[in-house]
Amino acid sequence: MADTLTEKAVVGRRITLTYYRNLGDGGPERPGIITGIITGIITGIITGIVPDQGASVKIRLDGTRCSVYARPDYEGLRYLDEVTDVPELPMGRFRPTLDDLEGEWEGVPVCSIGEDSGDLIALTADREAAARAMNTYRRDMAGCLYDPEFDAVAAGALVAHWAYFEWQPEDAECPWFVNWTHEGDDQALHLYYLPA
Repeated sequence: MADTLTEKAVVGRRITLTYYRNLGDGGPERPGIITGIITGIITGIITGIVPDQGASVKIRLDGTRCSVYARPDYEGLRYLDEVTDVPELPMGRFRPTLDDLEGEWEGVPVCSIGEDSGDLIALTADREAAARAMNTYRRDMAGCLYDPEFDAVAAGALVAHWAYFEWQPEDAECPWFVNWTHEGDDQALHLYYLPA
């Protein structure tokens, strides 16, 4: 790593990152901050970067909770002048927005939960609207493999729940968990759940 990069690659430095796939095509520069420096051969094992490559910078892009890693001399990494404290990630309970979920179908926020489980939630108190939204979601996710006769979600299969959402630490497998609770609990939302 060149001396100038050694000086610039510090925790708290603001950066912009262009993903490799966007280099050369004027792709977006995503703003972020360096949250850590990883040195040594173990870097390749931890980050998926080629072993024996040397140091990496750990970056949190603005608006995300997960880290990306890059060599300090990566051509898509631009160091900005600002160095600041690394902001703490919010933790604890929160009310999800569409950006936190997978999107909106038929006017209802829908998201899969559980790793590879196929469980779905729809944030609505209307059972019929939840079923319509889940059917549209499943059709969109399956594409041409969707069979409406086989895959249709019946409103009666949905389970009503009160739930709260809770942020997980940076680099957790899932950025948040949904937890069942009861009506009247702080930040509880009514939703419908479709177990796989």
